[in-house]
Amino acid sequence: MRAEIISIGTEILLGHITNTNATYLSRKLAELGIDVYYHTTVGDNPARLSSAISYALGRSDIVITTGGLGPTVDDYTLQALSMALDKKLTFKKEIWRLIQNRFRIRHIKTPKNNIRQAYIPSGVIWVKNDRGTAPGIISKWGHPTNKADRKSPGRVSPLSVLIALPGPPMELMPMFEESVVPYLKKLTYKKSSIIKTRTIKTTGSAESQLHPKVKKILEMSGSATVGIYAKPGQVDLKITAKAHSEKDADKLITTVEHKIRKKLKNLIFGIDEQTLEGSVAGLLSKNNKTIAIAESCTGGLLSSRLTDIPGASRYLKFSLVAYSYFSKTLLLGVPPQIIKKYGAVSRQTVLRMAANARKLANTEMGVAITGIAGPGGATKKKPVGLVYIALSTKNKIICKECHFTGERKVIKFLSSQVALNMLREQLSIAEP
Repeated sequence: MRAEIISIGTEILLGHITNTNATYLSRKLAELGIDVYYHTTVGDNPARLSSAISYALGRSDIVITTGGLGPTVDDYTLQALSMALDKKLTFKKEIWRLIQNRFRIRHIKTPKNNIRQAYIPSGVIWVKNDRGTAPGIISKWGHPTNKADRKSPGRVSPLSVLIALPGPPMELMPMFEESVVPYLKKLTYKKSSIIKTRTIKTTGSAESQLHPKVKKILEMSGSATVGIYAKPGQVDLKITAKAHSEKDADKLITTVEHKIRKKLKNLIFGIDEQTLEGSVAGLLSKNNKTIAIAESCTGGLLSSRLTDIPGASRYLKFSLVAYSYFSKTLLLGVPPQIIKKYGAVSRQTVLRMAANARKLANTEMGVAITGIAGPGGATKKKPVGLVYIALSTKNKIICKECHFTGERKVIKFLSSQVALNMLREQLSIAEP
């Protein structure tokens, strides 16, 4: 079956937001064995949107629209669906009651314009939205056509299915998983194959360093292939397998993953949705270790990433943003003469920061970061991107001197990434 995704919103065309919905839906449809042939983006214009939907129904078996189901006057999807399907919008009491109840439990009077969301094309299936007010819509519609007609845009296939979902990912994703996936699985068509992917995530090595180690694996062809994708502080290897069943695809992926793990070993920190901070959090909990953090140029980013993981209070006992000389000396106990002689951005200063943070909090581990994130503050000897990161334990203390490039936010992120990886590597070593 051929699928098409129509993303609705002028803000997408203008580049004001990133279209993550299309990426998510493409991946999920591939897992169902449904090929996505087209991605279309349309602005908030009812005539153009209706035309795009009609055109898509003429060339695709499944058309999924995202966005434009809100309560405001510039949300035109319901109007466009009505035009494309040639079905009048009808008021649904059940939907209106759900909308009113959603506001009632928040002790808010239901805005009058939300009643727009209770009008849907007649005869369609509507999908409950437990996280918002816009219902989803599923409509199986078409008429018999011959082969010649099937190739002509604008002519609807007998198998055409039109699905409309709200734009916010926090609403779209659970609605798709809970309602749309079961519906698509029940469609009567012969599924020739499915496509599955698994992402192997690595850090601590640049793409150019990693590539020679996995070159032969990247050159693989056939039912399972591997691609390499670099991002700040991380390199991913994506395994894609095409097979007749999910079980067969999993076997292909597992075989390739084993080869990758044999080559890259401890450079791998997780798969798929796993994060580096999640990996570190898991190791801290597993090893029953506690940590103290002292940050300067990262401004609390390292602490923020670790506290994104539920249960952080079990291991994170102390966190201080020591941005000034004053905080480094008075609060962290770094001797003023150390800063005066070597500077706030130095190996000597960061080592004291890490060790003193650990002692102050009485934790097993202490981490400290100091550097120049830019764009100002640099000198000839200490350029933008120079960052020192230290890790202190009861038995040893280590320091890394890093030279990052990029804008301020990138340097801050890379600093936190290296700090997390230092923690991960240390936690993977058995220490008395």
